[in-house]
Amino acid sequence: MKLHMMKFTALLSGVLGVSSLCAAPVQAQSATPAPDNGTFDVEQLFAGTCGFCHSDGGRTAGKGPQLMNSPRDDDFLHNRIKNGKSGAMPAFGGAFTDAQIDQIIKYIRALKPREG
Repeated sequence: MKLHMMKFTALLSGVLGVSSLCAAPVQAQSATPAPDNGTFDVEQLFAGTCGFCHSDGGRTAGKGPQLMNSPRDDDFLHNRIKNGKSGAMPAFGGAFTDAQIDQIIKYIRALKPREG
């Protein structure tokens, strides 16, 4: 009986351990983190990473809000990019450094309507 209980306990511990991995928060998945040398192409990065939800390079709403002329302050944008929003936006803090997130915010602040 004692051996049976030990096996059951070991099995239960394994199942709980695996299930806790499935409950981990969703994080942005990037095959290769952006280079940390300050020279990445923010417009290309935005198109490939953010453009799925923030249409026209962030100029119009898509699945996510329009970012051009955002009323949100830089701290809010930084925290949202870094930490995400449950059920709405993945966290990119594991893919980008704080300095890179600041470059993304500068890109957002510089957005202007396309001509033509």
